[in-house]
Amino acid sequence: MPRRVAGHHMCNIEVPLTAAPSRSDADTRKRRLHADRPFWAATPHISAKHDRQPPQKDWDVIIVGTGISGALMAEALTRAKLRVLILDRRTPVRGSSLASTAMIQHEIDIPLHQLARQIGLDKAERAWRRSVRAVDDLVALAKGLKLKCQMQPKQALYLTGNEMGQRAMQVEMEARTAAGIAGEYLNAADLRARFGIDRTGAILSSASASANPPQLTAGLLAVAQARGATVVSPAEVTDMAEMAGGVALATRRGQIFTARHVVFCTGYEFLPQMQSRAHRIISTWALASDPGMARPGWLDDMLVWEAAEPYLYFRTTPDGRIIAGGEDEGDAEAFKDPAKMTANMARIAAKLEQVCGIRIGTPAYTWAAPFGNTTDGLPIIDAVPGMERVFSVMGFGGNGITYSMIAAQIIAARIAGKPDADADLFAFR
Repeated sequence: MPRRVAGHHMCNIEVPLTAAPSRSDADTRKRRLHADRPFWAATPHISAKHDRQPPQKDWDVIIVGTGISGALMAEALTRAKLRVLILDRRTPVRGSSLASTAMIQHEIDIPLHQLARQIGLDKAERAWRRSVRAVDDLVALAKGLKLKCQMQPKQALYLTGNEMGQRAMQVEMEARTAAGIAGEYLNAADLRARFGIDRTGAILSSASASANPPQLTAGLLAVAQARGATVVSPAEVTDMAEMAGGVALATRRGQIFTARHVVFCTGYEFLPQMQSRAHRIISTWALASDPGMARPGWLDDMLVWEAAEPYLYFRTTPDGRIIAGGEDEGDAEAFKDPAKMTANMARIAAKLEQVCGIRIGTPAYTWAAPFGNTTDGLPIIDAVPGMERVFSVMGFGGNGITYSMIAAQIIAARIAGKPDADADLFAFR
């Protein structure tokens, strides 16, 4: 869990500086973060109270972004008794978190045995173990704070597909076992008998979860606000300057705020300084069925996905809806195409029926969104290049919520002067 930070320290840019400030254009990339209407937009309790003007100009930490990354960061830092200001150019909780399907997985997009070849066995095992821990910590946090966000611990069923067949899946299970990550390999007969799915094999594991993402986000923001945090919207940051004692931010409305540290939790609208060949923005699609769908009894306790390209994933909600998605495409703008929306919804529905016999019919909700991934499946959680007090959280990949939990832990510890032992795994690259 995030470590406590003792004391309150203000940054005041009027004090003498020991070094010239480092200036930067702080405009983040503007993106349309979803198309059509995500299912979660129709659910209650997804708003956060906010002000147009904060009560003061100086803070311990300023967080930019009110999505799940910013909300978890605010909870961790206010728990450490820091004075926190949260800024967003949009209405709070109306960015990419609204388009999440909240498959809160410990399983990283890159299988463990493949990741070990990319970054080394020790780092790969640490990344996977940290992901398991983060899911457990997130579930415990939601429970401890009594957040009403449909948080449910779940198992995960990872099916063979065109990217990994039976033998590769067995190798993956062996790698996980060696790393101390629990799971069970199922052969074709086991999979058919227990789940009625016709694939050559699968891995069944625990340590995953699901939730209503905007309710989780709004709940965390409310907790942070009850501890003294302030949310200001609309507030678009356009410039920043780092100096010896802290950071100054300027907004498009001419406001100036200062803080000891700044954390950009802006997701796919990342700072230009964070551009890298190690990550890219793609497009993804998702749907939600009507409630009370006919479905296998085991599915309500399960997240299902496949080792395929493009891959299918699906889960249920407490009212018996099916949420499914996939058909990822390497074009950051493809999600805006209505024809692709229609075609991909049909493909997702057809794959779902083929895998486990569920007939969606006409979806109740369909949506598409930009989606980020990295070459190693790991997020970027680090200081902005050339700066020491400005951090960026880019929780890319299918583990965005899980990675946001890790980011809150790592950044809170770093601000406290107590570096996290796994921070090297998520350095800018």
